[in-house]
Amino acid sequence: METGSTTRHTCLKLEIPSTEPLFVKGTWFDIHFDLSVTDGLRAWVCKATEEEVKERAAQWDQPVTEYIELAERYLGFQQPSSVYQFVDAGDDYKRLSWTFEKEGTKLEWRWKFQLSPDSRKITAGILDFLMDANIGLSEEVVRKTQSFKKLKVEAEKCLEQSERFTNEKMEFESEIYAKFLGVLNSKKAKLREFRDQLSKQEIAGKASMDEEESTDKTESYHSGSGAEESEEESAKSLTSSSKDVPAGRGRGQKRATRK
Repeated sequence: METGSTTRHTCLKLEIPSTEPLFVKGTWFDIHFDLSVTDGLRAWVCKATEEEVKERAAQWDQPVTEYIELAERYLGFQQPSSVYQFVDAGDDYKRLSWTFEKEGTKLEWRWKFQLSPDSRKITAGILDFLMDANIGLSEEVVRKTQSFKKLKVEAEKCLEQSERFTNEKMEFESEIYAKFLGVLNSKKAKLREFRDQLSKQEIAGKASMDEEESTDKTESYHSGSGAEESEEESAKSLTSSSKDVPAGRGRGQKRATRK
């Protein structure tokens, strides 16, 4: 491992039509990478040096980091849209190639592999990596499963608590509504009682006013009758007086004549 660099490992089970499955192991650095391929019996290796990677990246007008990232993507996971080949290149060499599309154009990258002098060691190293990765994945699955179970228990608790809160909320709202309805009905009853009292007071006041008006009319009528009687009595008195006055005067005239 280089100082200050990031190292990543991948292992791809590459399935190519009409051939046995291959295992492609990659060790990826910042500016170069190593590849090894095995079919279970023989193994081939490829060491892409810094100079070779720079040259290939320049040919494709790509930065080195982008070139390595793209190679890692296609050799770390088999891409369904890509066509992979692992063919003879003469003198126990093999050529690994894969295709990809860029801006609507189908392109192909190829790297040459040399037969390993110790195929058993390379194959054992790939198998060890796969076993370690499988163990790591199994442990990760166990951790995820335990975490999922814990989350499920917590979710059930939260659901139960939510249902309890919902029920308590409904009971509280029902109780508050019942109390509010009672207060509202009480207020309505008091308002009706107050309205009835006002109506009774208005009726009583109207009856009292009618009675007072009737009394005033009666008194006015009696006062008018009394005045008429007084006028009649005055008229009668005047009539009597006028009758008496002429008779006296006649007698006086007669007496004067006699003299």
